[in-house]
Amino acid sequence: MAIAALETSVAERSKAERFSDRTLQIINDASLALMMSIGHRTGLFDSMSHLPPATPAQIARAAQLNERYVREWLGAMVTGGIVEFDPSTDTYVLPPEHAACLTRESSPNNVAVTAQWIAVLGGAEDAVVDAFRHGHGVPYEAYTRFHHVMAEESRQTVVQGLRDHILPLGGGLIEDLTAGIDVLDVACGSGLAVIAMAEMFPASRFTGIDMSADAIAAGRAEAARRRLRNVNLVRADAAALDADGRYDLVTAFDAIHDQAQPERVLGRIHAALRPGGRFLMQDIAGRSRLADNMTQPLAPFMYTISCMHCMSVSLASGGPGLGAMWGRELALEMLATAGFTDARVDVLPHDPINFYYLATRSAAGEG
Repeated sequence: MAIAALETSVAERSKAERFSDRTLQIINDASLALMMSIGHRTGLFDSMSHLPPATPAQIARAAQLNERYVREWLGAMVTGGIVEFDPSTDTYVLPPEHAACLTRESSPNNVAVTAQWIAVLGGAEDAVVDAFRHGHGVPYEAYTRFHHVMAEESRQTVVQGLRDHILPLGGGLIEDLTAGIDVLDVACGSGLAVIAMAEMFPASRFTGIDMSADAIAAGRAEAARRRLRNVNLVRADAAALDADGRYDLVTAFDAIHDQAQPERVLGRIHAALRPGGRFLMQDIAGRSRLADNMTQPLAPFMYTISCMHCMSVSLASGGPGLGAMWGRELALEMLATAGFTDARVDVLPHDPINFYYLATRSAAGEG
């Protein structure tokens, strides 16, 4: 009995030690995420990717930054295994294998873009902590740089994959867009996706709607800069959409789970489609049951985004707080409730974070 108790004690101590080591790694990795965000925003990764081994002063000069800050940032990058250091020459180099997922040239594989979310979410931590007590959620206004970072993410996951990966999901959709159809993008943000489609398919007519006045203003400015006449961006609530039978295609990219009235939004989308019209929805690649997300590599990140933003902004506007991890099963159930009976789900190789749902409004007289 004594030996068994001793073995149990040793095993428990070993487990505690392993977990202690892991907590230290978590702190280090979270810190590196902040530094990766800074490396992206300051252009340090981009500058270093074009430099041979260089001193902090040379790197700072190339990036037009303060050398003292660059040196301290390099300390985090070297000890974190991101940048290589030669102490004999006091030079630093970003290996090309690392630059392949940290620079703007590496898009859509630039992980440093996603690292920005750690800082964005951290900036709203006080408000989220309060929400844990009062339960009323946190409004969009609490998240500084949200629309900017969301636009960068959209550029990587949506815009760059539209023609080759996303739009081909709807058989014949490219041909229809080329010939000319009416398209609505729901919760379009600053409109990068709908503007890109308008530029690709000049014969089609595009409308984007979003509740953010700032995002719509930014999108309109970009559409004007590109001199596009076939896109209209409007500040509007998708739950109040009054456009029955007006569109051949409706898109919603990473948007439905944030809505205050997601079921109503899906119902209004169904009504807005002409018979035979298609709905293309991108949303987080989660399942509705926690037990089914245990092997999802990005599950901790997704649940964190959900808790600290997606769920909270919905609750703040009186919504159900579905959260980013509402999941495939609930999404399909809600699509069916809205009137879509044939929804299918695809996973695209360029975007492992999201599912792509394609559903069709039944032709007149069917269903």
